[in-house]
Amino acid sequence: QLELAHEYLAEAALMDLRDLERNTRDGMHMASLAGAWVALVQGFGGMRQTPEGLSFSPRLPSGFSRLTFNMRYRGRLIRLTVTRHEATYELVDGEDLTIRHFGEAVTLGEKVTRQKIPAIEAGPRPRQPKGREPITHRD
Repeated sequence: QLELAHEYLAEAALMDLRDLERNTRDGMHMASLAGAWVALVQGFGGMRQTPEGLSFSPRLPSGFSRLTFNMRYRGRLIRLTVTRHEATYELVDGEDLTIRHFGEAVTLGEKVTRQKIPAIEAGPRPRQPKGREPITHRD
């Protein structure tokens, strides 16, 4: 449900910029800002911490052409760039590291590593509970 996730991301990211709840004058919604980060990195970036280490299953909604983020992990600096069909992993700093890309082990080292993103077909859009659908689609 990448498109629905994109709508919720927009709501979280724009909560204060568009004053969606009409209360930004009282302060910023830090949880919404954190939610935007989680939606981008763990959602569309597909990042998970597992007992085996870092795992990625990135996918982008149709409104995105690219997502890039850097992260520190166990003394290493990693850059992930996701496009519609490919994930590019770069070990910017630190010792070699084995991660998982859609469950398959991939070792990051001196060379940039490119991995295909398998196709997926979304099922029917689920109905959201009354009052919980993204604000951008409320009547």
